[in-house]
Amino acid sequence: MCGIAGFLDFNKQTSAAVLQQMTDALIHRGPDDMGCEVYDFPNLQVGFGQRRLSILDLSASGHQPMHFGDYTVDYNGEIYNFMEVRAALENCGYTFDSSSDTEVILKSYDKWGMDMLHRFNGMFAIALLDRRQEKLFLARDRAGVKPLHIYSNNNLILFASELKSFHRHPKFEKQIDVNSLALYLQYSYIPAPYSIFRNTRKLLPGHWMSVDLKSGFQTEVCYWNIDDFYAKPKLNLSDGDAILQTESIMKKAYAYRMVSDVPVGVFLSGGYDSSSVAALLQSDRTEKLKTFTIGFQEASFNEAPEAKKIANFLGTDHTEWYVSAKDAAAVLPQLPEIYDEPFADNSTVPTVLVSQLASKQVKVALSADGGDEIFGGYHKFKQAQNYTGSLPNWLQGALSSTMSLINPDHLPFFRNSYNFATRYEKFKLIWKAKDPVQAVRYISQYITEKEVNSFLGVEFDRYVTEFDRNCRAGNHNDILNDLLALDFKTFLVSNNLNKVDRATMSVGLEGREPMLDVNLVEFLAQLPGSFKIRQGKTKWLLKEVVHRYIPKELMERPKKPFIAPLTVWFKDELKELLEYYLSPEKLTKTGLFDPGPIVLLRDQYLRGERIQFQKLWQLLSFQLWYSRWVEKL
Repeated sequence: MCGIAGFLDFNKQTSAAVLQQMTDALIHRGPDDMGCEVYDFPNLQVGFGQRRLSILDLSASGHQPMHFGDYTVDYNGEIYNFMEVRAALENCGYTFDSSSDTEVILKSYDKWGMDMLHRFNGMFAIALLDRRQEKLFLARDRAGVKPLHIYSNNNLILFASELKSFHRHPKFEKQIDVNSLALYLQYSYIPAPYSIFRNTRKLLPGHWMSVDLKSGFQTEVCYWNIDDFYAKPKLNLSDGDAILQTESIMKKAYAYRMVSDVPVGVFLSGGYDSSSVAALLQSDRTEKLKTFTIGFQEASFNEAPEAKKIANFLGTDHTEWYVSAKDAAAVLPQLPEIYDEPFADNSTVPTVLVSQLASKQVKVALSADGGDEIFGGYHKFKQAQNYTGSLPNWLQGALSSTMSLINPDHLPFFRNSYNFATRYEKFKLIWKAKDPVQAVRYISQYITEKEVNSFLGVEFDRYVTEFDRNCRAGNHNDILNDLLALDFKTFLVSNNLNKVDRATMSVGLEGREPMLDVNLVEFLAQLPGSFKIRQGKTKWLLKEVVHRYIPKELMERPKKPFIAPLTVWFKDELKELLEYYLSPEKLTKTGLFDPGPIVLLRDQYLRGERIQFQKLWQLLSFQLWYSRWVEKL
């Protein structure tokens, strides 16, 4: 695990000192070792830099950049099945000088080229230089657990684990892409491949790209797509067989994530996802698994007591930390540094805090992200089908047309209900589309496109995202599986995985995602939706597995979101921060916003009116980010 940074400079103007600065910007991702190398070619320079967090093979033999013959690799992540791949290579006559998975990557490329990616089960962002072919290859893991950003402009290509590396290069132009800003305001994150800066993008999960060192020509290839597995004929399994096969795959996947030469722990919220990780791992171990939980004094947000009950039942070595508004206030100034692109998931604060807690005892932490996306855990999946399936298409169209003629602010009684104008606009769009996939799109938006138009003081174009696709995963699929496939490629990668990667890496902690094991993801994609949501109950299959380890009565309770009580704190302890950053002066200074509607929303909240605080959180998060990465640089 580490952070990587590098460049291809066809102008030959990037020094080794600049590369080191780009690399050192990622020291939090890899405090244990550093490597920087610049390679001269007739028409360009290539730079590889890496900050290492030592997890496997703690010796100097794991140092990067690593070389083999005509190849050099710069790599962030873990190949969990590297010993199996290594054994296959040894059978082909390869020998190894280290016990690191990095060396396995190099020799896999020598044997199979970029087809090696199909053999890897892991999380990774790889940069590989092939002097023989005179090409640079960049690759990202299937789910997108590990990030990889690319900047391309004026004969200069930069790549890095985080955007902050680019700011260290003197030729990086930090021009805000207002189209991406509009996406951020709608979703609270910027969907891949887009980025907040122009000429900057994220390499999509399951993709690799090559750059020709002579011409600079770039080619991008999709080597894995979740849709391909949802499109396969559905497996015809009994309930019992589905439960047993799922459990078997989960146990192997979870065990892979325990391979480490340093201590490992588990984030435990007490929900089904994290409890499955703790339960399946603890069941095969005599030593106590270390588990970590964040709690809040505000009861409606607090899951810590439930998590503690689960930990006590399983017999884990459990640590909890009850955080306060003061603790959150200490984290808030760190957020724009940690999330160096605008990002406003409402659980960033507890995710950063639980990472800080775990980093005091372990160097690797297992999270349970992906469970909702692969097992069908979000209520929006049921909502999307209900909203578009409970009424005939002609009636949906008629309702949408009628709603377009009425201003929701003119409706007595309703206009004063919680977030009414936004919900009114969403239903109008949902019934106009008559499509559950589009329904998920609108349900997922905290701020509608109409509201974005009112908040922004500049014009923007609408980028095409995965939400715009009109196709389905295949004739064998059902509606629920279509929605799961969509969420896997949007919310999971650009929100949840981004959140956990930055939070854990900010304290030099490796975050691993056992529920996103390729074998588990591909298997579940081939199961009918009825195994995921059954008779209105979400995550049916996962719950059946967990109940084999933890009594049902300990698990079944109303689900609480893993979020901080921001709505409470910003009315009191953190009020001044909100007033300052969402003041007319600060908003006008960006040159991006119309302050009027935003200040009105802020004041409505501070007066105690029932508005959706998430909108203010997104605006505040952007302002904090802008202050750090645009004003101060």
